[in-house]
Amino acid sequence: MKVIISNSSPDPIYEQIWRQIKAQIISGDLSEGVALPSIRRLAHDLQISVITTKRAYDELEREGFINTVGGKGTFVAVQNLELMREKKMKIVEEKLVEAVAEAKLMGIGEDQLIHMLQLLLKEDE
Repeated sequence: MKVIISNSSPDPIYEQIWRQIKAQIISGDLSEGVALPSIRRLAHDLQISVITTKRAYDELEREGFINTVGGKGTFVAVQNLELMREKKMKIVEEKLVEAVAEAKLMGIGEDQLIHMLQLLLKEDE
């Protein structure tokens, strides 16, 4: 598991941790059943407060991404495939909303935006 904290980010540290771990679970980089570092271990590795790490883990558990088993540790939860697909679609949709808003601010019209998207999609082929 890889987590990078940015001091220049406007996002709180717990949110940076939560988002990065969540993204790794959604992308499949962290598989079901994989053990996560303990709250204390992660806090030590990142040189942050245990309270901050606990808050990130609590949020992940609340959303169903991880499970904590007393005396054994914290693990990536078994994921519902349809729910995972929906979460991935939601992330893409949020990024597209941001791109559309930015395009509007810059005076980029619908046709030009669609053309840009088509070009980007062809780059991956």
